[in-house]
Amino acid sequence: MADYVVGDIQGCFDGLQRLLQHIHFDPTSDTLTAVGDLVGRGPQSLQTLDYLINLGERFQTVLGNHDLHLLAVYCGIRKKKASDKFDALLASPNIKRYISWLRAKPLALTLGDNVLVTHAGLYPSWSTAQALALSTECQLALQSADWKTLLSHMYGDEPSRWQADLAGNDRLRFIINAFTRMRYMQDAETLDFSCKEAPALAPSSLTPWFKISNKQLHPDTKLVFGHWATLAGYTSNPQMIALDTGYIWGQQMTCWQRQNQCKYTIDYQE
Repeated sequence: MADYVVGDIQGCFDGLQRLLQHIHFDPTSDTLTAVGDLVGRGPQSLQTLDYLINLGERFQTVLGNHDLHLLAVYCGIRKKKASDKFDALLASPNIKRYISWLRAKPLALTLGDNVLVTHAGLYPSWSTAQALALSTECQLALQSADWKTLLSHMYGDEPSRWQADLAGNDRLRFIINAFTRMRYMQDAETLDFSCKEAPALAPSSLTPWFKISNKQLHPDTKLVFGHWATLAGYTSNPQMIALDTGYIWGQQMTCWQRQNQCKYTIDYQE
């Protein structure tokens, strides 16, 4: 039995299947966890969700920004774009099932005793326990009768700093942004969404979130995340495992095995 965490799939079902074949994934004994962005931009979001849902208890995921965007498009809160490639998914007779399934997913989860999985990372002043608690807040809101209101207010860059007394839509928006959109910080507490480039190309005024010391994170904890394709899987910090290696951009798809702490990668293929 092995536990694998896969990077951003983004509707690239064929690539996912090749990666799972490469690692000899056995759905009867192994488990698969995703860092989010199951859908979006790739041509096979429908096939991807069908496969992952049918893995049942052998699969779990956190939500990424593209997954949340799908929910907003489904609700009519955001218009779909051609680049989303959601048409087949939205036209599926099973779309309500897919939406209900995604709404039940968290923004953070743990594997074993020392692995935390999120889509974009961990806000530098949050502990694992705090991250899980804040994830639960959003998860419950997404499953509530008022879930569409949450989605209608989640877009925007403010507030940019965490405060424990944040409330209502501002609080939920910050939590969602930190878990699904974060890349750079202006300082140790202020999120910045202006840059998506690799650190070597970023303005000197910005710092990657994973280079800011997090005194709340246990030194034995591995933090596994995706979202940031231009990192190409490199963080310079062995505690931070970056898994978005840009398959949707013609690069690679990557997974990480918890037991041996090794990465496995396949190259893009048409």
